[in-house]
Amino acid sequence: MTASSQPFPGLHPDSLAVHAGRDDLGELGVHAPPLDLSSTYPLPDVDAGGASYEAMAGGGPPVPEGGHVYQRLWNPTVARFEEALARLEHAESAVAFASGMAALSATVLALTTGSGRRHVVAVRPLYGGSDHLLATGLLGTEVTFCSAHEVAGAVRPDTAMVLAETPANPTLDLVDIAALVRDSGTVPVVVDGTFATPVLQNPLDHGAAMVLHSATKYLGGHGDVVGGVVACSEEHAAGLRRVRAVTGGLLHPLGAYLLHRGLATLPVRVRAQQAGALAVVEAAVDHPAVARVHSPALDTTGVVARQMHGPGAMLALELHGGLAAASGFIAALRLFTHAVSLGGVDSLVQHPAALTHRPVEAGARPGDGIVRLSVGLEHPGDLVADVRQALDAVLLRAREPAVSAS
Repeated sequence: MTASSQPFPGLHPDSLAVHAGRDDLGELGVHAPPLDLSSTYPLPDVDAGGASYEAMAGGGPPVPEGGHVYQRLWNPTVARFEEALARLEHAESAVAFASGMAALSATVLALTTGSGRRHVVAVRPLYGGSDHLLATGLLGTEVTFCSAHEVAGAVRPDTAMVLAETPANPTLDLVDIAALVRDSGTVPVVVDGTFATPVLQNPLDHGAAMVLHSATKYLGGHGDVVGGVVACSEEHAAGLRRVRAVTGGLLHPLGAYLLHRGLATLPVRVRAQQAGALAVVEAAVDHPAVARVHSPALDTTGVVARQMHGPGAMLALELHGGLAAASGFIAALRLFTHAVSLGGVDSLVQHPAALTHRPVEAGARPGDGIVRLSVGLEHPGDLVADVRQALDAVLLRAREPAVSAS
């Protein structure tokens, strides 16, 4: 069932987050969605099973009378999560994968294989893993990295896709999706919307062909599941399913169950985390240890107003003093766990140049003084107090040599 054929199309996103993918539970006589862990399924007969196998290997749904055949081809629990995410993203369909990187890899393969087009335009900054994947040429593509305003000149007759991330990782750069689509012409635009989530941004509404999420982050929201998902038209979804069936990048049903459960609280979590992030931004923006605060909350271009419902809960601090200041700040924090990933209920901090963006070429790598913060659900007052004391500690250490010399 595609998202557009689901009942209750007029529901508020908060209500969709709770009910999408659960429309048949009353008929089943259950309250919580069932978890199907089967790796294989009994076949009614050779002909029906073969027909269902062929349909799914070709990117379509199973033939009802033929069954699901094998988990790599189809799983009901995964399909429930996909239905729910598609509805939240205003898409016809969605396809889930074992990780965000598996989702991106499948997207590149689906749009390039057999098309005669192997060129990709990628708007920097991007998540370090995405940047690295494209730069290596591992998937047989040629990539042109550029800024958003250079896309029109970078697109070629053999360009298969334009990839952008907004807000971007790690410096929260914003891309005007509608303008990007115009500059890309007929080339499909793929938007990584991980930082924004479907709660704050719906790229398909602005002309993007596909929106990708590292579901590990906000969609799951509790740091206990890894997954990726792409929302798009049914035509694109069929291509993604074909790649998934052949390469085996499937999302495990337990992961899908946890992600589907995470969607129910996604709007509430995002809004609460956003409030905490705004408080941190306000506390850091004038601190003498901070050279610059990177946050969509400080946008002056109008992009947030045009395509988002809020600035989100991610921010980056660019500190005076480079790597030493960044390391000292991270070490001084108490509530923020020093770890990669983001979007969970607890606050995280990491140094992009040393970790997530380490594989990115030097000229495009974030500066050594930049730290990325993912604001969780702790009380905003506690978060602000923690960031302030850590910034004060950086400032104090920076002044120590001058004090000693005197």
